[in-house]
Amino acid sequence: MSTIKPLLQDPPRLKARLKEVPAEPGCYLMRDAEDRILYIGKAKVLRNRVRSYFQSGSGHGHSPRIALMVRQVCEIEFIVTDSEAEALALEANLIKNHQPHFNVLLKDDKKYPYLCITWSEAYPRIFITRRRRFRSPLDRFYGPYVDVGLLRRTLGLVKRVFPLRQRPQPLHKERTCLNYDIGRCPGVCQEKISSEDYHRTLRQVAMVFQGRNDELLQLLQEQMERYAERLDFESAARVRDQLQGIDTLTADQKMSLGDSSVSRDVLALAADERVAAVQLFQMRAGKLVGRLGFTADAIGMPAAEEGAGGELPPSPERAAALGRVLQTVVEEHYSQVEPVEIPPELLLQVPLSQQELIEAWLSELRGRKVKLAVPQRSQKADLIELVTRNASYELERARRASEQNLLATEDLAQLLDLPNPPRRIEGYDISHIQGSDAVASQVVFIDGLPAKQHYRKYKIQSSSIRAGHSDDFMAMAEIMRRRFRRWAQAKAEGADLRELRRAAGSALHTGGLNDWPDVVMIDGGKGQLSAVMEALRELNLDEELVVCSLAKQREEVFVPGAKQPLESEADQLGVQLLLRLRDEAHRFAVSFHRQQRGERMKRSRLSDIPGLGPKRIKELLAHFRSIDAIQLASVESLAAAPGMGPGLARVVWDYFHPQDLPDAQEQENEQALELAG
Repeated sequence: MSTIKPLLQDPPRLKARLKEVPAEPGCYLMRDAEDRILYIGKAKVLRNRVRSYFQSGSGHGHSPRIALMVRQVCEIEFIVTDSEAEALALEANLIKNHQPHFNVLLKDDKKYPYLCITWSEAYPRIFITRRRRFRSPLDRFYGPYVDVGLLRRTLGLVKRVFPLRQRPQPLHKERTCLNYDIGRCPGVCQEKISSEDYHRTLRQVAMVFQGRNDELLQLLQEQMERYAERLDFESAARVRDQLQGIDTLTADQKMSLGDSSVSRDVLALAADERVAAVQLFQMRAGKLVGRLGFTADAIGMPAAEEGAGGELPPSPERAAALGRVLQTVVEEHYSQVEPVEIPPELLLQVPLSQQELIEAWLSELRGRKVKLAVPQRSQKADLIELVTRNASYELERARRASEQNLLATEDLAQLLDLPNPPRRIEGYDISHIQGSDAVASQVVFIDGLPAKQHYRKYKIQSSSIRAGHSDDFMAMAEIMRRRFRRWAQAKAEGADLRELRRAAGSALHTGGLNDWPDVVMIDGGKGQLSAVMEALRELNLDEELVVCSLAKQREEVFVPGAKQPLESEADQLGVQLLLRLRDEAHRFAVSFHRQQRGERMKRSRLSDIPGLGPKRIKELLAHFRSIDAIQLASVESLAAAPGMGPGLARVVWDYFHPQDLPDAQEQENEQALELAG
């Protein structure tokens, strides 16, 4: 355990550290005793900003969230920049990379999908995904999109209008498929189109999802006229069909403004004391072309005041808190888009905490002036009110889901006789086919929702579990030992598990042990539960953990020491929560098992031969055309292949003909006879 004290408990070190902070613009990083980053911020004057956290009374002028953070700060790191604008860009990158616990972070709750274009590939793919993971800095994600159906219809129409690759992998190795013959695909698999020309087509497609339809229409119109002037009427007709498709795409806009000369984004949010729902409407040439949605933490948000006519205008404190959340959305969203996607005007529900700085930063990104405005009257104010109303609907939807999850955790606490509703629930499952490729899954629900960043995969290591021999009890016991051995070690060293568990349940991270579950659920019946409890007894944690199992046949809940299942109904909320956890653990385990099995089946038999690397395997297969031909080849034929020699050829031949090798005992007998003879 670390012995470094928080700075508030070590005034001399705090005073010395604050003196070292320069009076220049830059970013500061707050770290805890385990050197984890708690918070990242920016400031025009670092010294003044950092000192403001440690004024007399640690919570002075701070929200409860920030006050809790300050009590844990053990070290302060700073990075000096030339300007506040540079500090803003640096802060956005640092937050994106480190995801500090106490920063206001946009949640990725997998609700809204993105459109991805893999610009890093020679022939980029375009597809819809809910997993926003960058494989290359060149790849782009557009969204997130609120209307999933509209996104799918738009992409489907785009693929009919523009010839794009339709499949992630070619259907045939040596010829094109039907999509090429009907003009849906430009023949990417056989390179009928160059990479440069295909990128040019994709750039036109990207304009649709950037809200630049008018620019695209003008570009296609000019292109069609050039083809017509050259009497290339076939190409002109193809561009004409694309123009008609784009017109169809933009014909059914649900909302438009009279002022069509300016493109703008409109941002508004609705928030309660826990979560904020943010809506971003993209208006291009007076038409609504896109609607994006975000959710963000809003813990400590001042409550809205109600009057006789409904909600009153926000108080200065609430407006400032709303502005901070809105600024976080602006910083994160526009730092990830291309400059052409930034409109010349942003309409905001409330002023941002650093509006002038954000305005200068966006103008620098776009290369042209960007104006931020908070309209108070006329048509723009009505537009803000409309976006705010949409945000309220999203907040209400999130609130209902949260209340349902809370009721489920309360019902589970009553079912398992827990003093408090469980916050972190873990589920485990085993997957294999008669012992082969045996794996296990650990899934985590926090407050009733999947927390996929905490999911874990396990490969079963027991040598007794192999193809043809399975033992789910042993496998589950092995996973429990591996999962909780760090906690068992901490207890054996005399640590107070109660204090560690309390710290794990809050924002405090103590000694790297911050993953204590309130409930552990095993997929199985009494047999699996008994094996798990035996493993926990070996770790001396059987009385610390709350463990239950869920049997598939009748959806019965078993607990240790009870011969009969608990009295429960399959449709009650607590059991339904366990069912969702069980199904997710099963899905995660099966997908990992299929992945492992697929990788094993894809591995060539040649990979098991000593001395054969990927390059030589490729050369052998190119020379003999198949593994069967390699197996039938003589030593002389193998030695004549590229990259081979007599010694390696003998090794390959011996691998495929083990029955032709003399037994070691027979060799010894022959040697003995020769010596005796």
